[in-house]
Amino acid sequence: MYNSNKTERHVLKAKPVIMILLLLYLAVLFYVTLFAWNHGSSYGPVGPGGRNYNLEFFRSIYSIAVYSSDPVDPVVILGGNIVMFSPFGVLTALLLIHSKKVWWLVPGLSILLSLFIEINQYIFTHRVANVDDVFLNTVGGVMGLLLIMVIGRRLPRLQTRELEKDNM
Repeated sequence: MYNSNKTERHVLKAKPVIMILLLLYLAVLFYVTLFAWNHGSSYGPVGPGGRNYNLEFFRSIYSIAVYSSDPVDPVVILGGNIVMFSPFGVLTALLLIHSKKVWWLVPGLSILLSLFIEINQYIFTHRVANVDDVFLNTVGGVMGLLLIMVIGRRLPRLQTRELEKDNM
């Protein structure tokens, strides 16, 4: 039989580790999005870059998908935004797994974190603040949440099977 109390105790014990992983992830995320050089979207003050922004939904997604000279570029650029935020969805979902609010908190926090990054990119860097990045990052956060939910639903069944095998 599945013992939910045992699983809850394991999650509670792991919360400090999950919190440390989340803080490390955020440090890397901020470095990559705010401090590391951005390849391709802006050339800084010497080129057509500078303080750029896009507030039109799907404009840059369409441009990247249609006008990229290399067919791998759209996958790397657009997929990279999704993959980059998936760990946020996973770690946040793990921290909030027992809350019924997890279904709206993870997407909401993903939007807020992405907006924070995009606004800071506009103010402090020579990168493009892009509403499409907010959309793609939120998709990544939700995918991380869904991954945890799928694993969480399968876990009780797996634990039940293991216990049944042990009792045979």
